[in-house]
Amino acid sequence: MKKIILLLSVFFFFAVGVFVSCKQSDSKKDKETILKGKAILLVDETIKPLIEDQIAVFESTYNAKIVLEAKSEKEVMKAFLKDTSRIVVLSRELNTDEIKFFDQLKIKPKTTKIATDAIALISNKKDTDTLIAIKDVVAFLKGSAQTKIKGLVFDNPNSSTVRYMTALAGVKQVPQKGVYSFKSNEEVVKFVAENDGMIGIVGVNWLLQPTVNIKDYLTNINVLSVKGLNKNSYFAPTQNNLAEGTYPLARDLFIVNCQGYSGLGMGFASFLAGEIGQRIVLKSGMLPTTMPGRKILIRNK
Repeated sequence: MKKIILLLSVFFFFAVGVFVSCKQSDSKKDKETILKGKAILLVDETIKPLIEDQIAVFESTYNAKIVLEAKSEKEVMKAFLKDTSRIVVLSRELNTDEIKFFDQLKIKPKTTKIATDAIALISNKKDTDTLIAIKDVVAFLKGSAQTKIKGLVFDNPNSSTVRYMTALAGVKQVPQKGVYSFKSNEEVVKFVAENDGMIGIVGVNWLLQPTVNIKDYLTNINVLSVKGLNKNSYFAPTQNNLAEGTYPLARDLFIVNCQGYSGLGMGFASFLAGEIGQRIVLKSGMLPTTMPGRKILIRNK
């Protein structure tokens, strides 16, 4: 009899716990809609300036608060899968394992392409050569000493730029010699501006929309024109070259929403892909996924 009473007590408290948890979850959903409430947004640090601008306009338009958490790609994905937030902006789509993870949770990820970005290569102003070939970068990443590159500088060993460049070179990790990594794109810009002979690898967004911390350093760097593999011409990371598909280090940007309900993830994704969001992308120097319309006013007088 005592065992039965004990089991009933355990069941009762478990049921109460589940009920309270569900109520809290439902309460969160009730407070948050596609255009109202509060949510955390995880963002790849290499594209932070663009998303900061998007959030500022979104919040000024709607009764919403979006808390931006910018980290390296690996850190962002770790937080995303741990449910720190179910909304993330990345420079890639979810891979097979990540999609399977959400399938097990009965959640279908909603992925929206929002822009095309460029990975920029920068050098110190004292280095007069403003051209670089991808084959030399690939050779350096493979450990070859037969290149004119003295060193490569990344923002973070766990960043999307490291993943992109190692995949391009076909190596699993960067060589230990001649490769430097810091904690942010800002630190890469500062280091290259103060050290000649280094090639920095940053998201172009940081150069087009620099923070106060690095604005003065930009006068001491060159943004290099890049020649792709098996190509004959060099191209700068400009909006026009992204549109024409000639810049070899281009990448698409996505917002992935796995909230599983109609929350701010859905509303913010629609905003980014909509008229206003795409105008902000255009102004940032990146390439919009859909070109914003242009209104022409005809006046009779």
